[in-house]
Amino acid sequence: MFEGIQRGLTDAFKKLRGRGKLTADNVREGLGEVRRALLEADVNFNVVNEFIEKVEARSVGQEVLSRVDPSEQIIKIVFDELVALMGPVDHRIPFAKDRPTVIMMCGLQGAGKTTTCGKLALKLKAQNRKVLLVAADLQRPAAVEQLKVIGGQTETPVYTEATNPVDVCRNAVNYAKMQNLDTVILDTAGRLHIDEELIEELKQIDKYVKPDSVFLVCDAMTGQDAVNSSKAFHDALELNGVILTKLDGDARGGAALSIRQVAGVPIKFIGMGEKLQALEDFHPERMASRLMGQGDLMGLVEKVSRVQQEISEEEIKKQQEKLAKGSLTLEDFRNQFVQLQKMGMKDMIGMMPGMSDMIPKGEDPEVALKRVQGMIDSMTMEERRNPDLIDIPRRRRIAAGSGVQPHEVNQFLKQFEVVQNVFKQMSQMSIWQRMKMMTGLGNMGAFMPGGENLLKQIGKKGDTGHRKTAKERAEERKKKKKKGR
Repeated sequence: MFEGIQRGLTDAFKKLRGRGKLTADNVREGLGEVRRALLEADVNFNVVNEFIEKVEARSVGQEVLSRVDPSEQIIKIVFDELVALMGPVDHRIPFAKDRPTVIMMCGLQGAGKTTTCGKLALKLKAQNRKVLLVAADLQRPAAVEQLKVIGGQTETPVYTEATNPVDVCRNAVNYAKMQNLDTVILDTAGRLHIDEELIEELKQIDKYVKPDSVFLVCDAMTGQDAVNSSKAFHDALELNGVILTKLDGDARGGAALSIRQVAGVPIKFIGMGEKLQALEDFHPERMASRLMGQGDLMGLVEKVSRVQQEISEEEIKKQQEKLAKGSLTLEDFRNQFVQLQKMGMKDMIGMMPGMSDMIPKGEDPEVALKRVQGMIDSMTMEERRNPDLIDIPRRRRIAAGSGVQPHEVNQFLKQFEVVQNVFKQMSQMSIWQRMKMMTGLGNMGAFMPGGENLLKQIGKKGDTGHRKTAKERAEERKKKKKKGR
């Protein structure tokens, strides 16, 4: 997700590193790369121009620039402007106190509207709302049956009626009152493209049912088409928000960055997968962080917390103790893959600072990580617990069993040793120190090919990165000799 814009922005910031201070010339050079990255990500042309103007105005002529690294200065400015571009966002849905709250869902065919109705129902049920799904899409074949299936999966009642969309919606609200249901979600009809018939049908529902909130479901993969759809629907219905789907796929990011400015309506929620639990609140600051390759640590913490609810406290305590002692084994490492798969490997990698750089360009993250999983699976239990046992013959056997080369096995074992040391060091840090360390490692390229030496330095206990003088090295040798006696 967002690989193109991440790489483009990273390249732009690299050009600014090492400059003494920001001047009008080198700012324009760096922002030229930022502009190119945004346009390639299918961000609206006018939005890009306005964004670049704001960043340039803030970047040039500031007093603090002579004392701050130019690349860090401009990264902060770009981050702030990206957040302003997409926010602010209020995730709350206003609920009526004396009647059922009506939420109208609309969108074009193929955007995932019906599935999103189920996702929203599940999200609201977690807030103790009593939800009714309404099958008001009488245009698309099997739309009613699809909603019934989703209702069964989410244990949510579904109201159906073979009349017309307006009557279906009105009667459903009355049904909700009689059944003491407090939230009604209307799954309205879509079309392959916006037309007068669709807009008129939605206007009639809006007029006679008077929904409390109207959400548009957009496919992030369609880029500027999603932006144009948002504007058209907002002009006709006055939307309360947009739900952007398929952000876990190959979306370039243009829709997320353009909708607020072009359509004048905020993105409220985002769909991050096919599972019915995969509907999340949209946080502009988290999205900006991911677009800039800095990950989403808060989102990562939330995902891990959800998965850990399924793990016993005893197991979590064992894992923490092993990390603290630096005694994490390959068997423990293998068990983490199960948790990664539950959380979604692609999504997790995008949330972890610098981790996306570990995956070769164009390679599926799941394929790359499963290669490592294959190596561990080809080891004996004894080898997993004590990797020092793995000599050349064993390496060849493991390589043959996992379909890789022996040198890849050797490289992985070296990286695992470094990871053990890094985790041991991080176990003694506060959460903020850990976040700072991980972000710093990503910025320094520790997770990129060739970054192993940097990780080795950081992984050494007490290492400060200071290059020892000849005198210090001589004293160190004397100490070693004394210990050896």
